Order: sequence, then structure tokens, then C-alpha cells
Amino acid sequence: MPTRNEPIADPGAAPGRGRTRASHSLDSVLAEAVALLDESGVAGLTIRALAARLGGGPASIYWYVSGRDELLDMAADSVLAGVFASVQDVGDEDPIDDIRAIAIALFDAIVDRPWLGAYALRDTGTQPHSLRLYEKIGEQTLRLPLTATQRFNATSAIVGFVIGVAADMGHELPEEVLSGELTRQEYLERATADWRALDEGEFPFIHHIVDEFAEHTDRVQFRAGLDLLLAGIRLQAGV
Repeated sequence: MPTRNEPIADPGAAPGRGRTRASHSLDSVLAEAVALLDESGVAGLTIRALAARLGGGPASIYWYVSGRDELLDMAADSVLAGVFASVQDVGDEDPIDDIRAIAIALFDAIVDRPWLGAYALRDTGTQPHSLRLYEKIGEQTLRLPLTATQRFNATSAIVGFVIGVAADMGHELPEEVLSGELTRQEYLERATADWRALDEGEFPFIHHIVDEFAEHTDRVQFRAGLDLLLAGIRLQAGV
């Protein structure tokens, strides 16, 4: 297996003249894979499409990965590497505040990439940075007076909440919005009108919060939920 930045050899080079070297490296393969995923989703990332985008044949991609599944895991990890780098120096007097900062950084990376939620932390063997992010959050709980069970549950709850909510909020936009038939705001207004039309006797809670729904933003709602979870951890730790 080549080193991370070693350009690949051209398997079609003429015998006896040595193999010529292609211009792309593993870094460029993963960067273009992420770009394809951002543009077209998981369905748009194929070995052939990626090779064509990089100006080579499929063998140039198989030099680095065994197949599409491994490519998806490695592409996800390359994004998570950036998240990990951004939180490496997180360090505050309050470990709860540090957990919050790490969680928000992870959420922001996933919510804008509908494909990433399904692949983050899927295979920690192929995704070392997902494991490092889990470790980074867990290390903050070591600074709290919790038991090992409480720390495990707290860390898992935070990671599960972040990835689950980000994946849910990061779903592909409805077809009407993607096609341009409706703007995102118009789609939300239509959904709000549908909620208002529900029978108030049957759906009292929906009618109670429908004005909040009409004005809410996903990121603010995520942070409110995260703060509720962190408040529970703080209460359990007695700090």
C-alpha cells in the first residue's frame, strides 16, 4: 500500500519502460470523493465516477481502497479528521463546556452533509478519527466525579445525540424544494399551515408549539437539546 501522499502507478504503462506515475494521491482521492458525496450523495459516488473525475481508470482508485464501502468509510474519516483537528486544543476550566464545544463542531460537520451521518463512527478500524473524537469527549468526562458506567453512558449519549440529530436534520431536501417548485421557507410555511389545520382537541401539544415551529432554526433547536443533555450530566456529577 502506498504512503498517504504517494502518487499511484499507472497499471497500463508499456512493459519494459517502467510504470509511469499518475498525479493523484490518497489525499486527492479522498478530497474528490468527499466533493462527489457533497454534490450527489452516496448514490453519486462510484469508483468509476471518481476515477473519471481524477483523470484515471478504476484501478487507480483500487490502489488505495478495496471497494466502495471502504472508500465511503475513509471519506467520512477524512472529514472527521478536520473536526478532530479543530477541537484538539479545546481546554476550559469547565469540562461540560468543552464537551459542548466538541459536540457542536461534530454536529456542524455532519448536518451540512446528509451522507455523513450514516458513515460517521461506522467502522472505527477504518475511521481512526471517529474513535479519537469519541475519546476526546470521553476524556472530558474523566474530569467529572462520575463512575465508569456513568462516563460511558454520558459519552455514548452525547455522540448518539449529535450524530442522530445531525443526520435527521441533514436529510436531503424535499423534492419540491430541490426542483425549485417551493423555496425552503415556503415549504416550512406549508407544513406550519398543515399543523394549524389539525384538530386542536386531538393535537393540543401541536397547537401549543406551532408558533415556535414556524420560527425555529435547526441549529438553535439542536443546541437547546444538547444543553438539556449536558445539564443532566452536570446534575449527575453534582458540579
